Amino acid sequence: MATLGLIEYEDASPEVRAVYDDIMTTRKTDWINNFWKAIAHDPAMLKRTWEDIKQIMAPGALDPVTKEMVYLAVSVSNQCGYCIASHTAGARNKGMTDAMFQELMAIVGMANETNRLVAGYQVEIDEQFRV
Repeated sequence: MATLGLIEYEDASPEVRAVYDDIMTTRKTDWINNFWKAIAHDPAMLKRTWEDIKQIMAPGALDPVTKEMVYLAVSVSNQCGYCIASHTAGARNKGMTDAMFQELMAIVGMANETNRLVAGYQVEIDEQFRV
């Protein structure tokens, strides 16, 4: 259960409802997920977080499935079960295949392993890698 509970649409303030409405419109859905309901206890944070995510995940140099897969990879590394579920669904909805997921998980696993080895061995950065 969320620490402060969840704010359902019908119980939300007008300020929170406005963000919920924008989420549903932008995502073309008829429901609000629990992440938004949990952080809605702080309407300013809810609005700021939604605006930031909306801007960052909008069309840009990276295609939508790549953005979702990057978000998924970071979520796996941070061990956020909720975000893993959310962004796996988002990536699948944008075209991620099982093969793409498997390859992504192999990359995430390898990156985490080698990152820990570099940290443990305190490897100095090669001059050729510096720009």
